[in-house]
Amino acid sequence: MALIVQKFGGTSVGSTEKIKAVAERVLARQRQGHQMVVVLSAMSGETNRLVALAGDIQKIPSLREMDMLLATGEQVTIALFAMAAKEAGGDAISLLADQVCIHTDAMHTKARIENIDTQLIRKHLASGKIVAVAGFQGVDDDGDITTLGRGGSDTTAVALAAALQADVCEIFTDVEGIYTTDPGICKNATKIDRISYDEMLELASLGAKVLDIRSVGLAKRYGVPVHVRSTFSENEGTWVVGEEKIMESMLVSGVTYSKNVARITINKVPDNPGVAAKIFLPISDAGIIVDMIIQNTRAGSLTDMTFTVMRTDYQRAMKLLRKIAKEINAESVTGAEDIAKISVVGVGMRNHSGIASTMFQIMANEGINIMMISTSEIKVSCIIEEKYTELTVRALHDAFALDKENVPQEEQTPVPVS
Repeated sequence: MALIVQKFGGTSVGSTEKIKAVAERVLARQRQGHQMVVVLSAMSGETNRLVALAGDIQKIPSLREMDMLLATGEQVTIALFAMAAKEAGGDAISLLADQVCIHTDAMHTKARIENIDTQLIRKHLASGKIVAVAGFQGVDDDGDITTLGRGGSDTTAVALAAALQADVCEIFTDVEGIYTTDPGICKNATKIDRISYDEMLELASLGAKVLDIRSVGLAKRYGVPVHVRSTFSENEGTWVVGEEKIMESMLVSGVTYSKNVARITINKVPDNPGVAAKIFLPISDAGIIVDMIIQNTRAGSLTDMTFTVMRTDYQRAMKLLRKIAKEINAESVTGAEDIAKISVVGVGMRNHSGIASTMFQIMANEGINIMMISTSEIKVSCIIEEKYTELTVRALHDAFALDKENVPQEEQTPVPVS
């Protein structure tokens, strides 16, 4: 008998018929002798509907009241699921975050889980019930409802699996698993059988939307095996596990991209000690995340500072940086939103040289200019013009032979064409 935590996203519970199908699926696993905890998202489109309602009432909605409003979406789903399970001959109970005692900090709309009291869940599991928990939400020290931000139900599921010491956390979605790249761009994309926590962290941070990055970080910290699979089939999905459990790591596991990036340059910055802190501390205080940074030295003790931010933060960042530029006597601030970040990721890169140069050569062959470069042990990222995104993804995917399953590392490395 295993203790299994399952999470079903909004598309999986988008109608009463789908909720009934999910209940049947969970009951089938319970009847095999397993204890089942189910984390559910709001029905597809419900969160957006609630956000729109709030906007109709208040131009800048109160964050506390937004959490009270948004948390109702999951309450509906878990109650309907429990009803469906009972109608199908099982026994289930729905629980909100404050009933489970999922404690978070007080950062409304983007709270972080601090601890979970599992006593009530274990009591209901021991009595033979399926426990349905509202995803995406928690409760702070003042008893106020908080929400975890977009993708927060993944985080709820993994956090519960860690607290309960579950055997597995299964994330059900509308795709078969994690793919070598976006199948919508590259028809030759293939499903990855196993991927390491570190690779998944990189992919999630670089634009892959299958798993929320916080959930992957929790899974790695507590060693929770995560199985990403489809709600609509019984096929094996993708296992996200420790690197030691992957027998042979592919050199490159995936190619990913993000169009939610913008580039900003502060031109002719005085090259003095402390100037970088004067630029980036106010940006950090404003909650703007900076990603790639390049500093180019000019003649006359001047430098250009170029970096990327999320496109959604671009206008706010430009307004702030124009003020900072005047304070530090920089010449000007320029920027661009028509860019994208392309990345190749793979733990096999730790022990293999030449991936970056190969990537650059492939892009050169396609006539694609590289604006910025960032690397880590298992990742190489490039900033390019947005209009070349799909072309670059397909070229890199083909060049690294990601359309072939279980390709040996020596066969995966292309020979650059001069």
